[in-house]
Amino acid sequence: MISTWSEWKRYPRPGRGDNIEAPITPGLYEVRIAATGALYSFGAVDNVAQALALLPVGHKSWFGRRDPASLPDLEYRTCATSTKADAKAAAERMIGRRETYMSGAA
Repeated sequence: MISTWSEWKRYPRPGRGDNIEAPITPGLYEVRIAATGALYSFGAVDNVAQALALLPVGHKSWFGRRDPASLPDLEYRTCATSTKADAKAAAERMIGRRETYMSGAA
């Protein structure tokens, strides 16, 4: 079973103490660049909250720290599912629709 997408939320920046609000269940996540709406990351996973928390953002400096100035302003949304198989099936449908749209727009 697939629920509906959440509202877009600002992706936490390191050092600000913000939290990710996401289900700890299987589901989908989508991350976009806030300024342009360009897709940054998308996935069907076992644990949505964990996947978002482990998402690599920004570039590391020589000293192992992320440069806050190089981090893009990101937004994310989530969609919980009953199983990872449901999440994968929903992701495949979404990718198929997006490809169909893009081929018609070209």
